[in-house]
Amino acid sequence: MELPTILLQMLALISGACRDPEKLPGALISCGVVEAAMALCLILSKAPGGLFLHHGKALYYLYYGILIAILIFGLLEASAGFWVSGDVVGRRAAGKTILWVSILPLVIVVALGGFVILKT
Repeated sequence: MELPTILLQMLALISGACRDPEKLPGALISCGVVEAAMALCLILSKAPGGLFLHHGKALYYLYYGILIAILIFGLLEASAGFWVSGDVVGRRAAGKTILWVSILPLVIVVALGGFVILKT
């Protein structure tokens, strides 16, 4: 599956979860796993380039720091999906907040390269 298709499916999950509380745990788990997988793909297969490579070691380490933070956030988001599934009605606000915050790491990891293994 190509990256634009995956992103469109993630956006459809997020918008569906905002309308239907029963879809919220599935959206949290799916988006968290995809974010973590994309960050792990970048950590393992793509060296930093451009700005991160030619401007000192600090930006080189920042690249990997960002990806590790997104990997951890993705795993925590998936865990939050299991937590929300225990009481969907009572934990809906927290779940929706986590879901909306997760859009930023998703955009960052896609901007850094996304699923580079799928293109090879």
